Amino acid sequence: MSDPRYKIVFDGALQPGVDITTAKLNLADLFKSEVASIERLFNGSTVALKRDLSHSDAQTYLQALNKTGIDARIEAETAIELNLSDVREQSAAVAEPSSPYAPPRASVGETFAAFAPLKPFGVEGRIGRLRFLAWTMVVTLVSLPIISIFALIAVGLVSAESTSGLIIGGIVALFLGLALIVISIFFTVQRLHDIGWSGWLWLLTLVPFVGSIFPFVIMVVPGNTGANRYGPPPPPNNTAVKVLSALWIVFIGLFFMGGILGGISAIQQEYETSLESSYDSGSVTTDEVEVEDEPAANSTDDAAEAAQAPVDSAQE
Repeated sequence: MSDPRYKIVFDGALQPGVDITTAKLNLADLFKSEVASIERLFNGSTVALKRDLSHSDAQTYLQALNKTGIDARIEAETAIELNLSDVREQSAAVAEPSSPYAPPRASVGETFAAFAPLKPFGVEGRIGRLRFLAWTMVVTLVSLPIISIFALIAVGLVSAESTSGLIIGGIVALFLGLALIVISIFFTVQRLHDIGWSGWLWLLTLVPFVGSIFPFVIMVVPGNTGANRYGPPPPPNNTAVKVLSALWIVFIGLFFMGGILGGISAIQQEYETSLESSYDSGSVTTDEVEVEDEPAANSTDDAAEAAQAPVDSAQE
């Protein structure tokens, strides 16, 4: 008599405290399949994930499946089960490795898209490092002209002393600033999702000192290559993303060049100012010397006139 054989079945039940999305993502990683394909396993019907196993092999597979968060179980195989699905699964099992520690595999449906759609204006989805830089550059390029226009309008209103105009301009600038902040939060949350971190970590940007370092951290840390609990990976970077992200190098270079030129100009202006001040102080000293010399000259003339006076009187 042959040894009894077992199968592992699953009817959609989850272990306590496990989220269904997390379980689907873990199963997709275990089966090396897409998350959308795993949806067929959660339709409420009982599905045989693995058949024709010995009891020890079934225990090994069951432990691996339970780590994903699903509540699978072992059942004994019936003596005769003749249907087309069994024949299909048995033929697929022949190509599987003989090791009992190999991950279980199952045919779970047709092939779905390997990448998630992009959603710039939302907190769902994932974006990589280059796309994060590219989208941020787009916002920067759009906001700079708008900010410049509002600055010119504000200067004109201040010179015209229009109080109502300043109030309206301030309200519009406030809403524009809030819109830019919200969009930057969307980008940061999606970048954190790509790393596998919670989107609420964007609050660290509000912490003093930490907020100045955290943006560089999320630009350096690479994202997950496969699907994680926030969904499939983003699409590959196209040429526009690469060009826009590379513009940051030009932008930062211009910023540093402007800072260096501004520092040189300030030093030169300070040097010229010091030269002018020293020149002014030297001319004042010369004037004072000339003024002090005039009384001495006058006294010499008076003495000469006094000496000449007795001579004139004697001649008379």
